[in-house]
Amino acid sequence: MTQLVRLLNEININVNSKLDSIESRLATLEKVNSIEHRVAVNQIDIGDIKELLQKIEEHPFEKVTVAIEETLLKLQASYQKNFDNISKRLDTQLLKIAKTEEEMLLLKESLSE
Repeated sequence: MTQLVRLLNEININVNSKLDSIESRLATLEKVNSIEHRVAVNQIDIGDIKELLQKIEEHPFEKVTVAIEETLLKLQASYQKNFDNISKRLDTQLLKIAKTEEEMLLLKESLSE
């Protein structure tokens, strides 16, 4: 009789451990089903997501190249504006120097007469 009780206890322990294992597997499956349900409800096609990722991986530098080109154009415009401004200032200074030289020559001629 005690052996029978011991055997039943062992069977009970085995059954409980197997039930725990089955419950954990079911929980995992429920998570997977939940993800699949969310995908179905949101009408998300995993193939589309995969395709988008591949496109992004194939052409990652196009957007970067466009951004770099835009930045270079802005920098070039800024430097050109600064260069034009400096050029105008130099032209003004050269005109002042030329006028001063001309006045000096006129003074020199008037003094030598």
